[in-house]
Amino acid sequence: MKNTASAKQQNMQDGFLMLMSRSLIGKFKDSIVSIIPIVIIFLVLVLTPITDFSTTEIVTFVLSALFLILGIGLFNLGADMAMTPMGEMVGSGLTKSRKLSLLLIICFVMGVLITIAEPDLSVLANQVPGEPYVLIAVVGIGVAILLVVAIVKIVFKKDLSLILIFFYMVMFALAALLLETGKNSFLPLSFDAGGVTTGPITVPFIMALGVGVALTIGGKNANENSFGLIALCSVGPILAVMILSLFKDGNINYVIQPDQDYSTVANLNNFGRLFGETVKEVSIALGFIVVFFLILHFAILKVSKKKLIQIFIGIVFTFVGLIIFLTAVKVGFIPIGFKLGTELAEQHKAIVIIFAFVIGMIVVLAEPAVHILNRQVEDITEGAISKRSMLIALSIGVGISIGLSVLRIIFKFSLLYYLIPGYIISLGLSLLVPKIYTAIAFDSGGVASGPLTSSFILPFAIGVCWAISGHDSNAVLESAFGIVAMVAMTPLITIQVLGFRAIAAAKVKERAVMTRLLGADDEQIIDFM
Repeated sequence: MKNTASAKQQNMQDGFLMLMSRSLIGKFKDSIVSIIPIVIIFLVLVLTPITDFSTTEIVTFVLSALFLILGIGLFNLGADMAMTPMGEMVGSGLTKSRKLSLLLIICFVMGVLITIAEPDLSVLANQVPGEPYVLIAVVGIGVAILLVVAIVKIVFKKDLSLILIFFYMVMFALAALLLETGKNSFLPLSFDAGGVTTGPITVPFIMALGVGVALTIGGKNANENSFGLIALCSVGPILAVMILSLFKDGNINYVIQPDQDYSTVANLNNFGRLFGETVKEVSIALGFIVVFFLILHFAILKVSKKKLIQIFIGIVFTFVGLIIFLTAVKVGFIPIGFKLGTELAEQHKAIVIIFAFVIGMIVVLAEPAVHILNRQVEDITEGAISKRSMLIALSIGVGISIGLSVLRIIFKFSLLYYLIPGYIISLGLSLLVPKIYTAIAFDSGGVASGPLTSSFILPFAIGVCWAISGHDSNAVLESAFGIVAMVAMTPLITIQVLGFRAIAAAKVKERAVMTRLLGADDEQIIDFM
């Protein structure tokens, strides 16, 4: 009997390892497809007289790209094995307890901890003068409050569109107050804060949390009701930073420090220092989440031993993948992004805009959270919204947003000239398309602005602004910042246009069928009586 049991256990372990290896190979294939186009574009530019990169920079960038492929593959596998199941277990387990107050309190604490642990937010906060920890704490509270609102929306099955319209009205009212008080430089930072909080740690966990709560509650539109958490959690930081800005004296000035990573040459000599910093960041990021989950496990969830082992294996993959990913981005992609922006801007402005559009379309493919979102959308909609159509819509949207952002840097006008009409269009579309498209669109906006946006696109924009403004660091905060907000906004329109097209196509098809039926020849009708 013991031999039979041990043999059965060994077969289960072998099957698990085989399944995991197949999944890992699949993740590596996806990450190769994502990163290679960026490398090809860079190498093509290197061969032209437009740019002037040293051999060290080229080698560093290529090696960073290889490590990026490895990091994304490991991270995506880890997210599948750990972050998504953890979110679903927390959401469903707390909902089954039927204690709404407990659910909301834990979601608030979770919102703060996950946001504080988000590496993207640390990258943004460290680029802003002053106390970065104050900004991180304020943003964390903003996310937590709106996460509670999102859970209430799921529990009571409220309309996402109306909630978003209300909070966006509040947001633009606060923006008007900032303009009235002359605190213009805070606006781009506020909107960027909303984009960076939905990164590789936050997205899979929060999305799965929503799915767990919605499916446990059930109802006619449970799948549709599970979307929208990322959308609402992206608004919280914007409101929080705006409110903080109202209580600060004067504006803030941006200064490029000589030792900042993106203003130095890409060099493998920086690897050791940046690797150590990244290990510390990721350890804190995952540490908060793991400790909090363990407390919930022992107190409420009582997860099975088998599932717990799977989650911790996934956490190891997530930990290693994130370290490799973020280190590669810091060593190769940040400095190359900055230099690429300065050199292209010094050549010709039209070239910068065209390149910005192309690189925007491609960079979104490399965002780990985008692939997680697309897969969950395809699963929940049972293939009605395919990963391919989602990816195409996101790529076009992000490409347009980066191109428009560079145009704003060149002509130096307010970010609100884009954001106000953009959000009016997206909120207007939300009243015309199926609600699931609205929820997916607003979630996509937060997901599209991930690690590569803050670590490659933002340095690229800073480089463009640095060159065009004649090395005026004060112009950077008002003109270069805000690009993350643009990346987060444009998919709202493109995804909903996808939904509007689906409705229009269905109506045209229905009308054609009715026309054929009404125009049928009565003599062709066979009377069997």
